[in-house]
Amino acid sequence: MSNASGPARPGNLRRLVADGLVNARDLGGLPRRDGTTTPTGRVFRSENVDRLTAEGWRAVHDAGIRTIVDLRAPDERARDERPRPSWVTTVAIDHDGRDDAPAFWDRYWENGLVATPLYYGAHLRELPERTGAALAAIADAGPGGVLFHCAAGRDRTGVVALALLTIADVEPEAIVADHLVSVTDLAALWATLGVPDQQVRIDALCAEHGTTSADAFRAALAAFDVDGFVASSGLDDDRLEALRTFRARVT
Repeated sequence: MSNASGPARPGNLRRLVADGLVNARDLGGLPRRDGTTTPTGRVFRSENVDRLTAEGWRAVHDAGIRTIVDLRAPDERARDERPRPSWVTTVAIDHDGRDDAPAFWDRYWENGLVATPLYYGAHLRELPERTGAALAAIADAGPGGVLFHCAAGRDRTGVVALALLTIADVEPEAIVADHLVSVTDLAALWATLGVPDQQVRIDALCAEHGTTSADAFRAALAAFDVDGFVASSGLDDDRLEALRTFRARVT
């Protein structure tokens, strides 16, 4: 599978070019409020890595990635078809936590808002320990870069990225722009899989609620109470420092 960069757009200079991935990038190089940028080569995001070819895995290795945090549910992970190389450590975190929070998920399945940014804020408020566990896995990983992913690299990955980049004091509009890279890039994934572009349905659902996908994400970000989240997420001071510095103390 080719992963050519294509026309210039936000995220192109940060793109992780690896055969088998279309929605993968370094979260380094993003502007912070203090005028600095997030360090490169330490934290990455992507869709499911199961489609990586041998050449793609070499690119992941060459990028310095040594730990993968897999945010999918156990039944999703069980459907993977390819083994991962011995040099990479996978940490599994069930970010949804559907078995532990059926009332939350029943609500979002019933209203159809699963897989739209309209559930992101509620997930962070009501299930902070799920994102906290993912961030702890990133902070606690061994030396080398860390890549976190879900299935498409947009929703669960997007929630974790929202929290991580806020903790790292990234400019809010840069966080929004990073999310929108996934919205754009996923058209290539749906085409590869031979399925309809899911963004059409997501846009329609957002429109029914008087918003757009971009503005729904922007609203979730604006409403994110980082101090309240930290207090209830289970993250201690050492892990928060690792997240703020993009793992400067362990790499």
